[in-house]
Amino acid sequence: MEHVHFLDWQSISYQTAWDRQGELLRELVDRKRRNRGKAPDDTDWEARHHYLIFCHHPHVYTLGKSGSEDHLLLNAEQRAERGVEYFKINRGGDITYHGPGQIVAYPIFDLDGFFTDVHKYVRYLEEAVIQTLTHYGIDNAYREQGYTGVWLPATDALPKRKICAIGVHLSRWVTMHGLAFNVNTDLSYFGNIIPCGIDEPDRDVTSMQQELGRELDVTEVKEILLARFQELFGFELA
Repeated sequence: MEHVHFLDWQSISYQTAWDRQGELLRELVDRKRRNRGKAPDDTDWEARHHYLIFCHHPHVYTLGKSGSEDHLLLNAEQRAERGVEYFKINRGGDITYHGPGQIVAYPIFDLDGFFTDVHKYVRYLEEAVIQTLTHYGIDNAYREQGYTGVWLPATDALPKRKICAIGVHLSRWVTMHGLAFNVNTDLSYFGNIIPCGIDEPDRDVTSMQQELGRELDVTEVKEILLARFQELFGFELA
């Protein structure tokens, strides 16, 4: 069974978190290079390391490598007035928002220790969130065909709503970036972007707070989400 180091960075600037992710990814990739051609029972074999990071960021917009800058509706001056940072980054996907009240999860996993299937990996990230929502009585969360992330279905009064965005990057089967799960998130910040590049009138964003009509204990939600990660990927905490 694989062992994962869990780190809760709490509130951290996006740039600092991105830099730290890169350092951990390089650590894992370098370890794989040193193990090349060796067997796990060799005396100089280095055991695989994995990290799972939870955190949240001050207000920031991030644009994935396949996204369009046209989906950011604020110029630099307007962003400065609102205290929102902006980064073009190396994950997949388009533009999204990170901010207080959101759980951002960054798995730095060597998928050689689990499975080398990026689509299955993304499905597991979605499933961890879906099962967490079910724990809180939001039992209709689902995957929308043709889109990543976790959605809630349309009702008579509401359109389809995205509650979790996902964007990942892999190098030599080592993952970085991950998911952004809206718990108590201020959804007004999504009004300054075209979230995930989806400009369709029948789609919107939501949060657990909005769906349940109450503020959630984010620490408790983290505990549930972490447990779902453990069960799905089958790891122990280091």
